[in-house]
Amino acid sequence: MTKAPLIFTYYIAAPVEKVWSGFVSKEANQTIFMGADFEVELRPGGAMTWSGPGKDGKPMRYVTGEVLRVEPPKLLEYKFGMGDGKVMSRVKVELTPETEAVKVVVTNDGWEEDDPAYAQNADGWPRILSRLKTLLETGKTFRPH
Repeated sequence: MTKAPLIFTYYIAAPVEKVWSGFVSKEANQTIFMGADFEVELRPGGAMTWSGPGKDGKPMRYVTGEVLRVEPPKLLEYKFGMGDGKVMSRVKVELTPETEAVKVVVTNDGWEEDDPAYAQNADGWPRILSRLKTLLETGKTFRPH
């Protein structure tokens, strides 16, 4: 039995280009993910990585991903997994401009039945998207927990 998709909808009061940048820029990702180094090649097949110091202080990769589709500034689709990415799920980020905000829909699906990241992502996506919303609307954000 496959796991249900995780679907999150947020509204961010910022121009669509700024919201797009929030998802793909090194600076926004470093702020949202407490200093993690973010690298992405924005093309189908391009690599995505989030890395930084491990608990022992040595460099480690937190997340490994691969870009599937890119349609700036409205669609980003990629697959990703924790660590070296042996087990991956898919993420689709859809941005739709509205009158004074951008509707952001994040769908995280394609889960392996035994993927331990499912529960972590069910809890983590609302935190990440709230931190991004706060950052884009106020220029600062809050510590995750």
